[in-house]
Amino acid sequence: MRKPMLAGNWKMNNTRDDAIHFVLNVDSKLPTSGVDCVICAPAIILRDLVKRAEVLKIGGQNMNENDYGAYTGEISAFMLKDTKVDYVIIGHSERRAYYNETDEKINAKIKKALETELKPIVCVGENLAEREDGLTNAILELQIVKAFRGVTIDNPDNIIVAYEPIWAIGTGKSASSQEAEDACKFIRSLLAKNYGAEIADRMRILYGGSMKPSNVKELVSQPDIDGGLVGGASLDEESFIALCKACAEKK
Repeated sequence: MRKPMLAGNWKMNNTRDDAIHFVLNVDSKLPTSGVDCVICAPAIILRDLVKRAEVLKIGGQNMNENDYGAYTGEISAFMLKDTKVDYVIIGHSERRAYYNETDEKINAKIKKALETELKPIVCVGENLAEREDGLTNAILELQIVKAFRGVTIDNPDNIIVAYEPIWAIGTGKSASSQEAEDACKFIRSLLAKNYGAEIADRMRILYGGSMKPSNVKELVSQPDIDGGLVGGASLDEESFIALCKACAEKK
């Protein structure tokens, strides 16, 4: 049985005071079992959140694939690990689109995260034109194959895939529960080709794309959707709590 996860991605939002207020208000109201509740926050406030979170787990939003060096403004896996975070988002569609992150770079980041004992949340997904052209599966296969090339998975609990249809991020649109399930099921079949059915069946696959309290139960009721990676809904305390509780109730 895969343990559900609800991961919030705050993106470039919340000051230190806002973030601390959120954690202090939310942490004691989260389910203490049946779900991993995660907030991925800006790097500058990670240590402040780790110090105050008990039930809530904290993650980074990005990392560089190099250990150190002349990479102005970047953050290494070792720096993240030093803040005591558990997770890091890798390959988010915004990183791919705005910062030209390639599948090869994402592959290197996954390897470095696992080497450093961080748990990567690996994002894949198609844009609207690709979906309308019937290319969803082709895009997912290309991204999965390249992202996981040469990646060894010793513990499938420690690496998560997030299916994020780009056309549904921040738009208010959401894939139907069947569309989301079809994509997540296909991703699991690709992982099975690489690692075998046993490992693929243990890996968590999240849906990311305008998941909110009004549609979370329908989405996580699907057999291959193990929770969500959410943006805007994770900035609101009540929404985040509701999403975590719904994921904890997944059967």
